[in-house]
Amino acid sequence: MDDDRPLFILAGNGPYANRGCEAIVRGTTKILREHFKDPRFICISHFRSEGQYQEQCLRETDRAIVHFAPSSTLSKKGVIQNIWKPETWRKVFQYSFNRDAFNYTNMIPHLGGASAVLSVGGDNYSLDYGVPTLFTSLDDLVLAHEKILAIWGASVGPFSALPDYELYMSNHLQKVTGIFARESVTVEYLESIGVSRNVYPVADPAFLMDPVKPEEEIPIEAGAIGLNLSPLMAKFVTGGDLEQWTTMAAVIIAEVAKKTEREVFLIPHVTNPDSNDHTFMQKALSLIPGKNENITLVSPRYTAAETKWIISQMAVFAGARTHATIAALSSGVPTLSFAYSIKAQGINRDFFGHNAYCMDPKDLDAKIVADRIISMLNQETSIRMDLRERIQGIQRSAMHAGKGLKQLIREN
Repeated sequence: MDDDRPLFILAGNGPYANRGCEAIVRGTTKILREHFKDPRFICISHFRSEGQYQEQCLRETDRAIVHFAPSSTLSKKGVIQNIWKPETWRKVFQYSFNRDAFNYTNMIPHLGGASAVLSVGGDNYSLDYGVPTLFTSLDDLVLAHEKILAIWGASVGPFSALPDYELYMSNHLQKVTGIFARESVTVEYLESIGVSRNVYPVADPAFLMDPVKPEEEIPIEAGAIGLNLSPLMAKFVTGGDLEQWTTMAAVIIAEVAKKTEREVFLIPHVTNPDSNDHTFMQKALSLIPGKNENITLVSPRYTAAETKWIISQMAVFAGARTHATIAALSSGVPTLSFAYSIKAQGINRDFFGHNAYCMDPKDLDAKIVADRIISMLNQETSIRMDLRERIQGIQRSAMHAGKGLKQLIREN
C-alpha cells in the first residue's frame, strides 16, 4: 500500500527545461531510495506556463514522481464563475494576504502524509534573482504545519548587500529543521551570521545523476571542446547589456575554435523562454563570419541525463551554468567554471582545494578563455587523474545527505 511508502515533497524547484533542476531531482531520488524503502515523491515546481507543466508531466520517466503546478495566480473568470463557493473566498483571502504562500496551497492536502518537505533548487536562497520571499514563504507554510523542512543541497546567501534583510534571514534560517549546504562557502557564510546548529555539509545531489546516452547517434570527435554560455551572464559581464554580451560570446566561441583547432560543441543547459542558452548561443554563432564547420550547436531536446552524457564526451568543458559544470566534473571532464557567484567558487574549492579552474566575469576575455582551455588541454591527463581521485568522496558526501535527513525524521 502507498501508506507504507514514505512520501517526500520536493518544492520550489524550476522546470526540467532547466537541466540543473532536473538533475537535482534525479540525484535526490537516488539518495532517498538509498536510505528509505520505496519512497514516493511529489514535485511542486514553478513553471513558466501551463503547457510547460503538462509537457513535464507527460515526459516524466520516474513512475514514483507526481508533478503539481503551484497555484500562482487566481483567474478572475474562475472567481466570478465560482463566487458562490466558500472555497473561492478562502483562496481570495489567502492570495490577498500572502501571494507567495498562496503558491503552495496545492501542497497543503499532502503535508499530513509527508515524511519531510525538501526545498530544492540550488540557489533559491540568495539575492541572485531578487529577495527570495517566494521560498521563505514556503518555509513558513511548512513550519506552521509542524512538518520537517530541509533546505536541500543548496547554496545560501550572501545577503550582506541588505543588512536588515540579512538579520531577518539569520533568524529565519535558524528556524529551518535542516540546511543541507552543498559547498563550504555557504557553510562559512551561515556560521558568520549565526546559523550553524542545523547545518549539514553535503555535496550537490546532481553529482549522483547517472548519464544516459541519447538514442540517436551524435558524432563527437575525440578531443572535442564543450562550451556553455548563458544569457544570464550579461548581468555579471556587461552590467545587463545582452547585445554586448552576445557579441562578446561570439568572439569567445570563435577564438576557442580557432586557437584549439578542435571541434567545439555549444551545449545548452537551460532552455526556459525567459532564459534560453540555445537561443542565446544560436544568436552568438550567427555573428561569427564564415562557415564555422567545426562548431556544433547541440539541440535543446535532450534531458538532463542525456546532456550529461554529451558533456562527458568532451576533452575539456567550460561552462556558466553551475549544473552544467557539475555534470562535467562528476563525469571526470576537466572543467573551467565561469564563476559569477559563491556557489561555483565553493564547489570548485571543495572539489580541488583551490579556485584555479574558475574565471571571474571581469576576466572573461576571449583570448584569456582560449588560453585557459588550451592550458587545461595540456594538463588533461593529470586533471582527469585528480578528478578520479576526488569524485567518489564528493558523491559520498552527496549521498550522506540521506543519512542526515533520516536522523532528522527520527528526532522529530
